[in-house]
Amino acid sequence: MRKAIVDFTHTLQDWDGFGVNYVETSQTPDYTRDAQDYGGFSIMTEADRQQVLDLIFGEDGLRPGVLKMFLDPFHQKEPGAGYRMNDPILDMSTYDHTTTTRWMRYFVREGLSRTHKRGGDLSIVTTLYGPPAWTTKQRFVRGRDLDPQHKYEVAKYLSAWAKFCRDTEGFPVKYLSLHNEGEDWKRWPLDGSTPNWDPGHDYNMYWPPEQVVDFLTFMREILDRNGMADVGLTPGECSNWYRFYEWGYAGAIANDAAAVKNLGLITSHGFFGRGTGRWYGDWRSAGIDIIRARRPDLHAWTTSTSWSKMDAFFVWELHNQIYSAKVNAIIPWAAVQRSSKWKGGDPNPGTAIRVHEDGHFSVEPGYYYYKQVSHAGQPGMKIAQVGCNDSEVVLIAFGSNGTGHPDVFVAINVGDEGLDLPISVLGSGSMFSAYRTSPVESYVSLGSMMLQNGMLTYQAPAQSVTTFYAQ
Repeated sequence: MRKAIVDFTHTLQDWDGFGVNYVETSQTPDYTRDAQDYGGFSIMTEADRQQVLDLIFGEDGLRPGVLKMFLDPFHQKEPGAGYRMNDPILDMSTYDHTTTTRWMRYFVREGLSRTHKRGGDLSIVTTLYGPPAWTTKQRFVRGRDLDPQHKYEVAKYLSAWAKFCRDTEGFPVKYLSLHNEGEDWKRWPLDGSTPNWDPGHDYNMYWPPEQVVDFLTFMREILDRNGMADVGLTPGECSNWYRFYEWGYAGAIANDAAAVKNLGLITSHGFFGRGTGRWYGDWRSAGIDIIRARRPDLHAWTTSTSWSKMDAFFVWELHNQIYSAKVNAIIPWAAVQRSSKWKGGDPNPGTAIRVHEDGHFSVEPGYYYYKQVSHAGQPGMKIAQVGCNDSEVVLIAFGSNGTGHPDVFVAINVGDEGLDLPISVLGSGSMFSAYRTSPVESYVSLGSMMLQNGMLTYQAPAQSVTTFYAQ
């Protein structure tokens, strides 16, 4: 007999929230010739932009608690006039942080305002998408190798962007992430001869484990000396948690005392690769575990992951990030996409909001599937224990943990048939309000449901996700 359980009396990790990411400049090698805006706000009317922002940040929207911002390669054309090797002090006059980031900053500014209005807040991680061309050995955008003589300038490039976002924009930047999928050495020929324009690829630089550890050991001083002692460092973002462990990043960090001490957050992307082979990837927690063995206080965030086919399987993947990788937050890949701006076609085309070339937008199925969990799992809650003896069903549960948000659990049926699902609910109320998304429903209210002897009997449609809020 099929049976499931949600146990709010036993909780696991803290929950920092679900997140969003607006991507502006991601591939263009020359912003003066191609002012790329992958998010698409630049071609929308202000009325439509405001509507999209309400859909994401509003009280009845996705209600993200975390947010990711990229740092592109075009904020510093050359070393500043006062450039001195190893000097930790920032000369903010040498950077242009506004030209290539207009719409990303607009997205964050407006989103933060709406979040504050509903009594919430955002925690921001900002990621080095790619360093300036002159800091690489190749001397062009997306050059493979860091020029060692410029490593301090790269660290200061990241630090200056964080300082600008905090001091000028007033954004709550909490973490600096060193790289974007910099582990993937096969994205470049072995001689590093990638041409300046490589259609289909976004900005990267190769970051071997030793380079990550080096930056973690010396970069803390730069942040501290420039008034950012409360901004934490992350080890960058491998393509998935499998690579973070198997490709040597977690081990290199765990075996270096200074790197472990200076780490503020564990990060990786969480892209799932089916089957063995080059693109294989899973959600193993081994890398997180060996670092937490030395620093149990550290949280871990999945800072990018696929929307899959914008279906129940997507939410099943989020379940695995939470219960297998043991993360404290998840930020899927770009929540607003002007898909035509990705050269060669985006390999992860799913999203929440699609911006079309005539400027109008559409709310995609991914929005409603994501809302089933993002609206429910708010910062400060706790992940609760769940289980089911049918592998076509998985559950996610968030305990209130004194936040004022209700206990909530999510039931995901990835099967092709509807099924009866008896769910035992421990440690919560007896009445739940339910909302469901399926191939034929978009976050529809199912009304209230009452537990009978601690049991909720529910029929889950095929490929459906249902969220139950304690009343």
